[in-house]
Amino acid sequence: MSFLACIVKPLVYISLPVFLFRSIASTSPAGLYYWRIGIFLSSLAVVSTWGVVIAVGMTLIGRRHDVNYVVARTFYAVASRALDLKVELEGEEHLQTQPAVMVGNHQSMLDIICLARMFPKKASIMAKRELQWSPLGPWMYMSGAVFIDRGNSTKAQKSLEAAGEEMKREGISLMMYPEGTRHNDAVPMLLPFKKGAFHLAVQAGLPVTPVICENYWRIYHKGVFGTGTIRIRVLPPIQTTGLTATDVSNLAARTRDQMLATLCDISDGVATQEEERSADLSESTPEPTSAEVVLGASTIPEVPSIIPETTGEETPSEASEAARSVWSLRLDGSISENGMETDDEGMVHVRRPVD
Repeated sequence: MSFLACIVKPLVYISLPVFLFRSIASTSPAGLYYWRIGIFLSSLAVVSTWGVVIAVGMTLIGRRHDVNYVVARTFYAVASRALDLKVELEGEEHLQTQPAVMVGNHQSMLDIICLARMFPKKASIMAKRELQWSPLGPWMYMSGAVFIDRGNSTKAQKSLEAAGEEMKREGISLMMYPEGTRHNDAVPMLLPFKKGAFHLAVQAGLPVTPVICENYWRIYHKGVFGTGTIRIRVLPPIQTTGLTATDVSNLAARTRDQMLATLCDISDGVATQEEERSADLSESTPEPTSAEVVLGASTIPEVPSIIPETTGEETPSEASEAARSVWSLRLDGSISENGMETDDEGMVHVRRPVD
């Protein structure tokens, strides 16, 4: 009886708060959000612990660089069922080009479940140094993850150089997030890219493989953690053969453009930045009034006389000075004095006569 009690009592103590929390989650949106966060983090902790065992075993049999693949697929199998989340992967065949520098967009902690679905064999990740002390740290370390000290550029550069040499020697790929930090917004967008990943690719002569996860704001953001399907699209690798350090900026810009276009394409039902900006402009544009002159698509207010009227009482010099006063007419309808030059902002200028 005492043996049975040792088993039952801990289960009762654990199940009671779980039952209460689950009851709250079923009646409160905030409760549901934190309940699902708890499931996600618990799954992550359990699989990470199991990942240490996997990492030790696979390192002993010489398959250290497949640890991430096994742990990732294990986490996806657990978390996707527990949270009723599915990830659809397009272009998986492009991940077979190895070694390569894989670059992805970074939205939130939910990227982990997306990464778990797409991560290929013989691949590792680059992560900030702080993750060494997270639940993921132990197996990340044993699986060959490259930790970067973002506060020390010299150490970061040395880490990149060492990573490039190992990638070529072992034939492994590396996953990086060039935005440098997370960004979760209702509008599909990318932060400016940092160039570390592209310097690495050019120096090592490796292709860049863009991996784009759709904007999943509808599923996850602060206060909301729902269910559904998340799409990932892998683009064909961008070759870097023959490129030099002077081409890095162009390579980063070209990659970002492709990724942003794809992000907007696969993020169904979410307005893009350009669409929202156009909507805001249309809402803020006032209706034309009877005092406005309409020219094609441009609306310009009626303009007062270019040369101010005189009263006849001015001295000749005063009248001459008044006649030389200057007005500058902008296409947005505003008028300013003393405009002397044209510019690139659509300005139409009337200059004072030259003596």
